[in-house]
Amino acid sequence: MSDKEDYAENRTDWAEDRTILANERTFAGWMRTGMACVALALGLKAVFGDFEPTWLAKAVAIIFIVAAILIFWAAAVNSRKAQKRIDTHDTEAQSHTKMLILAVILTAGSVATGAVLVWL
Repeated sequence: MSDKEDYAENRTDWAEDRTILANERTFAGWMRTGMACVALALGLKAVFGDFEPTWLAKAVAIIFIVAAILIFWAAAVNSRKAQKRIDTHDTEAQSHTKMLILAVILTAGSVATGAVLVWL
């Protein structure tokens, strides 16, 4: 293999590694977006605490909780799909298990937050 082919091969490998790292940053961005939805639901409760009818304020807050949960799971699924398509070379990707555990934990926290918002 010539030096030119070696360099081309290395550039391709590094591009795949950058894509894996970009996938992890995208996953983190989705997690932040989901947490922003949870924060918005909590903010609605604080702002509209004395709002009548209370069921309406709670329903709107629950919409954001559900959105957060959907975002967490979409992030986990899409991240896994991207990891399966790309090989790593010089970098080590986060395991899908770690990302899945994070999605489960944030989902559980969101469900608990939603429950508190509904029953308070």
